[in-house]
Amino acid sequence: MARTGLYKSEVKRARESLIAQGRHPSVDAVRIELGNTGSKSTIHKYLKELEVEDGGITDRKASISEALHDLVASLAIRLEDEANVRICEVQTQSTEKERQLNASIAALTTANEELSDKLSAVDSRIQSEVAAHTRTAESLQRETILRHTLEQQVADLKERLGENEAHRQSLETKHTHAREALEHYRESVKAQRDQDIRRHEHQVQQLQGEIRHLQQSLVHKQNEITGLNQDGARLVAELSQTQKVLYELQNVERKHVTEIESLKVATGRIPLLESDLATKEVAIFELRNQQSEISAQNNELKAEVHAQKMELVKSVAVIETQKMILAEFQGHFADKKKG
Repeated sequence: MARTGLYKSEVKRARESLIAQGRHPSVDAVRIELGNTGSKSTIHKYLKELEVEDGGITDRKASISEALHDLVASLAIRLEDEANVRICEVQTQSTEKERQLNASIAALTTANEELSDKLSAVDSRIQSEVAAHTRTAESLQRETILRHTLEQQVADLKERLGENEAHRQSLETKHTHAREALEHYRESVKAQRDQDIRRHEHQVQQLQGEIRHLQQSLVHKQNEITGLNQDGARLVAELSQTQKVLYELQNVERKHVTEIESLKVATGRIPLLESDLATKEVAIFELRNQQSEISAQNNELKAEVHAQKMELVKSVAVIETQKMILAEFQGHFADKKKG
């Protein structure tokens, strides 16, 4: 490599020293005398100037082999300079290409990270939609079970209401019959009493003997009347209780009608839930398609990064090969000079 600040006077002293030793002042010899410093092209330039200043004395003294040696040295210097220039150009291109590849790799890495973040966000949204879908399905199942349960309760209540209505009608029928029997008995008793009075008016004497018997019979009849009155009162109480039960059943029925209306409202929400469920399923399908597209883009970016890395490896291999060829050429040239 060239030493910064190589002066012509230094080259001149080294040249004179070599001439004094009886050695030819070639470029390599001068460079060795200078301590392997300085550019060969600069040394060659200064030697040419010194030869011109000396009037070509050295050239006249030099042999043909030395002239050839100088020519070969000059060609080697030019070849080395050209090789160095080419190596610098290749290294510059390789550095620029490596910088571009690194920038591309960084950009692709950033894009890959963004896609990974986006994919993670999509996965999170899918998980949220799946959870919401599950909650909606569970809610729909609960609403369906509740609807069936309420429908069964309504059917049971209707059946009980029919049974109570039949029992009430039976009680009303019994009460009507009992009342008719009581009226009939009262009318019979009244007719009997009227008949007895008329008979008493016409047959007072004949009935005196039968008064006690009739009184006893009357007491017995009165007891029967009292029993019938008690039965009537009991039937009236049962009818009142039946009417109370009927009123309670009517309240229960109104309550169940309200529950049925609420159930109808809940049933009306089921199509909305099913529609919301279908919409969420479509959204999940679209998110999964987006996930597939992002995965495909990620694979393409990975393939592109791999291709660019391979191209970088090839460029580095070309540079290494060129360096090896230059080293072999320099070694070959050094062997020729020693020979």
